[in-house]
Amino acid sequence: MQGLLFLLPYLANMKLVTYLKNDQDQLAILVNGLLYDTDLLHPDLPISMAMFLNYWEDVFPLALAAEKRIKDGLIAPVHSAVFNESSILAPVPHPTSCRDGYAFRQHVAAARRNRKVDMIPEFDQYPIFYFTNHNSIQGPGDIVCMPDHFEKLDFELEAAVVICKHGRNIRAEKADDYIGGLMIMNDMSARRLQMEEMLLNLGPAKGKDFSTVIGPMLVTLDELESFEIPCKQGHTGKSWNLTMKCKVNGIQVSEGNLGDMDWTFAEIIERCSYGVNLYPGDVIGSGTVGTGCFLELNGTGKLNDPNYKEQWLQPGDVVEMEIDGLGHLSNTIVKDEDEFSILSLKKSL
Repeated sequence: MQGLLFLLPYLANMKLVTYLKNDQDQLAILVNGLLYDTDLLHPDLPISMAMFLNYWEDVFPLALAAEKRIKDGLIAPVHSAVFNESSILAPVPHPTSCRDGYAFRQHVAAARRNRKVDMIPEFDQYPIFYFTNHNSIQGPGDIVCMPDHFEKLDFELEAAVVICKHGRNIRAEKADDYIGGLMIMNDMSARRLQMEEMLLNLGPAKGKDFSTVIGPMLVTLDELESFEIPCKQGHTGKSWNLTMKCKVNGIQVSEGNLGDMDWTFAEIIERCSYGVNLYPGDVIGSGTVGTGCFLELNGTGKLNDPNYKEQWLQPGDVVEMEIDGLGHLSNTIVKDEDEFSILSLKKSL
């Protein structure tokens, strides 16, 4: 093990993928477009991401050494699968929890400006987050929506991290050590449901809990070292110059940069872990990048042109997200066969 640990400064970069193999989740290392099953690379490597994260400090060096053998041509791709031909799942298919932050000042300021309210000063005082439904995490593929979800259905262009070791009261200065890697995140939002329930100062709940997309891979931090930049002045933690884009039906609608995060993942983790245990498998999102959703784009459009036509996601729409170094995430919006509506159950005043 000492020899493997010695290699870490040179090898600590990896793309981890979960895909469907024989109707079961299979963890693999992605190298040059091919998926190498972890358990076939070394008998002590877990078959699932959950196990990998729980034993991160023990198995990560083994995986790195196996990856080097692949890149050195010492492991033939006999038992590998082609990434583009496989059924790719969320890289962390069963998170222990899912929180989403609110880290981009540009998005918050624009959304408030569009509602004709002042920027809230508390944004600059502390990072915040909300809990979403970790059982609705999914990867690439169909997003199945109920009729009420199509009342202003929206995407949200984000990145996310996953926790790779247990911690509590984690200080921001040490918090990056608890990050297993980064991935693309699409925090799907049903805006009418969200806005109605939040009139009662509770939520978001039904406006968010039906689908959160992550993927297509988990990229370890050292893979992204060449993208690192200083975080914003007065803040603590890693930051990365990663261009973020979203297309709907092939037309680009959003572009931002992960380096525009005001609150870092490290600072969000510090707040998340205050008086609370964080566990391997906890997923934490960045919040929406500036221009990263139709809610903001529509508001800005209408502010500049009263005749601006709002755009929301419709059945059959294809949402594609791309972040430098983190891959390409594609989903298709599908209407559920069930016509049930909870909006129709509202009581009359």
